[in-house]
Amino acid sequence: MGFGGISMWQLLIVLLIVVVIFGTKKLGSIGGDLGGAVKGFRKAMGDADADDATSDSAATHKLDEPDAEFSEQHAEDHQSDRNHTS
Repeated sequence: MGFGGISMWQLLIVLLIVVVIFGTKKLGSIGGDLGGAVKGFRKAMGDADADDATSDSAATHKLDEPDAEFSEQHAEDHQSDRNHTS
């Protein structure tokens, strides 16, 4: 039993037909291109993970800082003004 119900002999016959149609040089270049694409994809994913890690630490740092500084007196005055106008 092979891959997905296909026997090993059937896979070999398909491989032989592909080699006859495309040739070994063309298959080698296709394999090299595919390998380069996979390598580039892995590198890009690693770069994206590194970027996410740095942006996460920067975002956490910004969350710890207050957006603005208000004095307690100013906030109480503003609240009392709202209560008197209502």
